[in-house]
Amino acid sequence: MDSRVATIRRTLEAVLSPVRLEIEDQSAQHAGHAGVRGHGGGHFAVLIVAGCFAGKSRIARHRMVHDALGDAFRHEIHALSIRAEAPEECSG
Repeated sequence: MDSRVATIRRTLEAVLSPVRLEIEDQSAQHAGHAGVRGHGGGHFAVLIVAGCFAGKSRIARHRMVHDALGDAFRHEIHALSIRAEAPEECSG
């Protein structure tokens, strides 16, 4: 497993206690992208299902994920696609 994926996984598990967490490194799909040059961070897609998202807006959920990742988001991640759901909303 890519060390950045492992770091994202550990961090989100520790802070948000998800019941389901899928992380996909999509960096290869963006090789040569102008925004990536000089940044060094990767592109990732996250599906996270956690009880702490219940009753929260989509924006609030995304902020919770960004806040949880903190410095990793600013230095190791260039782009992050987030699908955040409460367990009762999980569509598969």
